[in-house]
Amino acid sequence: MRRALLAVLAGSVLLTGAACDSDADSTEAAPATTQPSTAPSSAAPDYTANTRAVCAKLQTLYTVELRDFGAAMGKLITYREAKASAEIGKAEAAATTELKQVAAKIRKDTAAAQNPEFKAAGMTSAAKVEASAASKGYVKSVTTLPKLNSSIEGQFKEWLSPVAGYCAS
Repeated sequence: MRRALLAVLAGSVLLTGAACDSDADSTEAAPATTQPSTAPSSAAPDYTANTRAVCAKLQTLYTVELRDFGAAMGKLITYREAKASAEIGKAEAAATTELKQVAAKIRKDTAAAQNPEFKAAGMTSAAKVEASAASKGYVKSVTTLPKLNSSIEGQFKEWLSPVAGYCAS
């Protein structure tokens, strides 16, 4: 985008220079006119304040939604270890419901982002979480508390990697 803008600006400067050279041969002086610039502004919009606000909202994922998901996974693992098959199905449903809430929170919070790339990253993160909830892949793969403890941080990073770059600072 910036290269295209530079090409347009360079082209307009060259055309202006060529027009000035052809006017030098003329015997009459042309009146000076000022035209408003129709070229797009080269200054990129500043999304900093909005991005910080959206990131602050997203931070509650760790204190509410993801913590609730971890608790639901803990219950599920406990039921699996106790071979309480009647409770396992309910616990899996609760864990996937928590994942859906995580996705909804990401989608809602990043919808307020003014930066279109950040907004798109939010939709990507939400889609990753929703895919995990739909397939129950992560929910079914974690069968012990040590496996949960060793894998949950990596899983969070995978789900949130698209938005993490915007909220890193």
